[in-house]
Amino acid sequence: MFEQIKHNMETIAGVEIYPILSLLIFFFFFLALGIWVMTYKKEKIEELSQIPLKEH
Repeated sequence: MFEQIKHNMETIAGVEIYPILSLLIFFFFFLALGIWVMTYKKEKIEELSQIPLKEH
């Protein structure tokens, strides 16, 4: 089964760019997410962490 898929993928012109694009999208998404988390204000994180403990 995999031989048939591999053969079909090899016959598509320019298919080798898709794994590279997928890796780059994955890498930059998690890099941006990491930067966002590291730069998030500590006060806001503390405020958000108290939400489940508040009684309404």
